[in-house]
Amino acid sequence: MAITTEEGSMNVDFKLGDPALMPFFYKHMLPYKPLFLWLNQDQIPSKLFTHRELALTLQNDVYLRYQSFNTSEEFKKSIRDYCPSRFEIGPQYTARPRDRKTLAAGALQPQRRELVFDIDMTDYDEIRTCCSDKKICKKCWGFIAAAVKVLDHTLRETFGFKHLMWVYSGRRGIHCWISDQKALDLNDDQRRNLVNFLEVIKGGSQQSKKVSVRGKDGNDAPHPYLQETITTLSQLFPRLILYEQDCFREEKGWELLLELLPGDRGKSFLAYVLWLVLMRAIAVNSVLRTKWGTDPGRSSHDKWNDLTAILHKNIDTPLGNKIKHAIEDIILQYTYPRIDSEVSKHRNHLLKSPFVVHPGTGRICVPINPSMIDEFDPETVPTVNLLHSEFNQYQARKKEEGAESAGRRMEGGQSTARLGSSANIREDYEHTSLAPYVDMFEKHISAIMRDNRNAKKGMFVTTSPG
Repeated sequence: MAITTEEGSMNVDFKLGDPALMPFFYKHMLPYKPLFLWLNQDQIPSKLFTHRELALTLQNDVYLRYQSFNTSEEFKKSIRDYCPSRFEIGPQYTARPRDRKTLAAGALQPQRRELVFDIDMTDYDEIRTCCSDKKICKKCWGFIAAAVKVLDHTLRETFGFKHLMWVYSGRRGIHCWISDQKALDLNDDQRRNLVNFLEVIKGGSQQSKKVSVRGKDGNDAPHPYLQETITTLSQLFPRLILYEQDCFREEKGWELLLELLPGDRGKSFLAYVLWLVLMRAIAVNSVLRTKWGTDPGRSSHDKWNDLTAILHKNIDTPLGNKIKHAIEDIILQYTYPRIDSEVSKHRNHLLKSPFVVHPGTGRICVPINPSMIDEFDPETVPTVNLLHSEFNQYQARKKEEGAESAGRRMEGGQSTARLGSSANIREDYEHTSLAPYVDMFEKHISAIMRDNRNAKKGMFVTTSPG
């Protein structure tokens, strides 16, 4: 979701040394009430909020865990007083986290928590070619976009979750928060099973093939949801991998591709021999390695066409079936979501709150509409610097308009005491480019609370005996 303003570009450098920015942000920009309603899922404070842990990282890197609050106003006051560089959200516990020292050993246990997912661009460093480490651009954002499309669809259609919120992490990743009641109630074992079902990319940097979805012998059909996912990712693969990333242009890239094909000498010499002797098949890897080695400038798109041409020539043979499976697994390995599984498996895992400022970029961790994920550009996300500038400009306009209005009233013999008496009170962030993101957040909260109300009404519905 790209947002433009009359003030110009949002790609403003973060001035780490400006001590006024964070106090300004917490006084004027952080949407405290919406955050409270989102965490609490009700207007009246409940254990989902009062027994919830927040962890604060202060400007001097002091880390305060087990903070908890009785009301939204108490939450606001504490955040403003501490002025943290960031804060993270944990689960609802069996007691107020701040009272932990008064409890018996082991009495403070996590109870309820949103189901969360974390996808970080650094997990794609081995395949992305445009950036590395902490850097990110619109091209490599395509990996995140693909992940969101797959996970959002699967979590809704396969698992039946409804209230998903995707939040830009502020630099190079994205978080997903699921606030359905059945998500909150999942225990750690259930979360672990769910993540294990979703997790496809497995193995360290030294392991070439990271996808194993066809059983021990490699001939079983993947789960139906994965078959659907392969269809989706097959449509994204050419643009993202072959054109934008051009992953197979350099030798390092196409050698990895060949290692992922059946019959590679380096990975499975026995399979290679069996194919030659028993199946009288061509040595796919050797043919392609020779062709690509003599044409080093051959594009990824052309190399992929070389591979699919061999598939089409052998489409009705055992070899063709093996190549087809390998191609599908390659598509998964390069485009399937790379989930940080440990974040999702444990209720007590802390995750950065929406709408905080990323300390390294100054960008706000804003929600993203998953249906607009392709259009989202991290470079257009508001920074705290920009919000400060926009707010100052609003204040200047307000002061100027107030002076003009006061002058007109004085000329008409009216008192200035009535100024603003009937005006609707608006939050300060509503006068900045943060407004549409908070609006999206509030609509998400309204949907959660509406479903909760309807569920409570359903509990009291009785039917007369027939």
